[in-house]
Amino acid sequence: MTEALAREIERAEIDYVTSRIRSIGERSGNPEGVDIRSFGKATAFYIKTMPWRTFNCVMGLGPEDTDKLDDILAFYRERERGFDLQINPAGASHELLKELAGRGLYQAAFHSVLYGLPKREMPVLPDGIRIVEVQDEQEFDRYAEIHCIASGMSAVHKHHFVSNNIGPLHRPGWKLFLGYYEDNPAAVGVMHLSGRIASCTLAATVPEFRGRGLQTALLHRRLYEAGRAGCELVTAQAAFGGTSQRNMERAGLRVAWTRAVWTTLD
Repeated sequence: MTEALAREIERAEIDYVTSRIRSIGERSGNPEGVDIRSFGKATAFYIKTMPWRTFNCVMGLGPEDTDKLDDILAFYRERERGFDLQINPAGASHELLKELAGRGLYQAAFHSVLYGLPKREMPVLPDGIRIVEVQDEQEFDRYAEIHCIASGMSAVHKHHFVSNNIGPLHRPGWKLFLGYYEDNPAAVGVMHLSGRIASCTLAATVPEFRGRGLQTALLHRRLYEAGRAGCELVTAQAAFGGTSQRNMERAGLRVAWTRAVWTTLD
């Protein structure tokens, strides 16, 4: 790991978050109120109808943009929205962290960023598991329902999910996968390609099918697809020390760094 490689991985992550949120904002009339702004090398994301800090966050902030902090704070204050600020070690400095604390932000969490090499051979899946790439609206409708349930949402809200998440289906760089267990749709996994880096951006399994190898199978399939696409690196994110991180490490990925998540009090 070098600082240059860390910056490259960070940029690939910003690329997929930007593409994902921009696809929501491109709906006719921007009904969700998406706003994406640049502050130096930092990117700030805001979605009016989605208060979750996954969609209201700042990425890419480094020491060179310390003077942009007041502008960033004003951006969210004007929208009456709290936000998270993701700090990677390559983008940290004593002065930047001191300035964050001085403006009332505090470190609230850690998050693992992992990286590794793609696979060159199609993975052999355990009996009963099948992985398909989502390529049309009919398959996406099934994917949407599983994504909702696996993420803790009710399937009755699937129509909202479809409206805001169908954008990546035909968007360059995106691949969506649906995992079946004994012919039951049971898990989802998503990947984004940016230059030489493939990012595993999301994975979730319906509770009743957890612990049966679906996420490992989806991870290996994405590693293979990254190799097919000519990527040289694969990255992923996971809750520190959790099941997802252990699955990724068993698949050959290793920790690139542990991200510090800073947040506002409101």
